[in-house]
Amino acid sequence: MIFESHAHYDDAKFDDDRELLLQRLLSDSICGIINVGASIKSTKASIALAEKHSAVYAAAGVHPEMADELDEDSFAWLKEQLRHPKVVAVGEIGLDYYHGKEQTVRERQKHWFARQLELAKVSGLPVIIHSRDAAQDTLRIMKDTHADEISGVVHCFSYAVNLAEEFVAMGYFIGVGGVVTFKNGKKLVETVKKIPLEKILLETDAPYLSPEPFRGSRNDSSNLVYVAERIAQIKGITADEVIEVTKRNGERLFHIN
Repeated sequence: MIFESHAHYDDAKFDDDRELLLQRLLSDSICGIINVGASIKSTKASIALAEKHSAVYAAAGVHPEMADELDEDSFAWLKEQLRHPKVVAVGEIGLDYYHGKEQTVRERQKHWFARQLELAKVSGLPVIIHSRDAAQDTLRIMKDTHADEISGVVHCFSYAVNLAEEFVAMGYFIGVGGVVTFKNGKKLVETVKKIPLEKILLETDAPYLSPEPFRGSRNDSSNLVYVAERIAQIKGITADEVIEVTKRNGERLFHIN
């Protein structure tokens, strides 16, 4: 059974078949799903999904591209959600400079990234970090806030191996999804080669980033088998071993028994 560490089943792309799909996945190949908040609205929806399905858990947080949603009132609301028994992480939080090129936007992202890291520290929950085109600022803020005292995963990892090693040295896992199957996913392949399997989590980012041979179509957790097979090929082990070790990794990080 496969542990899905990062999905967005509250997304509108699942509106037509969400419940049927989740029932099928959770009765077939998937033992647990972290449905990850990216805004106030999606955090609410993630918690609602987790309340409905015993093997679905929620992460509560605001994505950097949605940082303008946060003020002291919404931040206080977010803090309260971390008391919910099905909320197992703060996320996804972080920095995204791909679209956020204006300095005022970046400063707002950095402020709320640091605040949400502190929130995780107070709550005792791990974090799910989104970092795109912002490697050095991500690492600096994590070090400044002593994020090595928390734990978490760098989701959809897209940087060079040396950055992965720095994150791992801080106690973080590396999220590996469909990109590892892409022809242009060479950096992620090199990262998977170098870091221990015990520091990898399987993820889809569903409905996005479907692996080959389904690239471009709607993604879901059933496609994690292709990610596991590619990691197994890279490391020279079996897919079953990848599935079992990453399952243990996810359950340990998110404190799921």
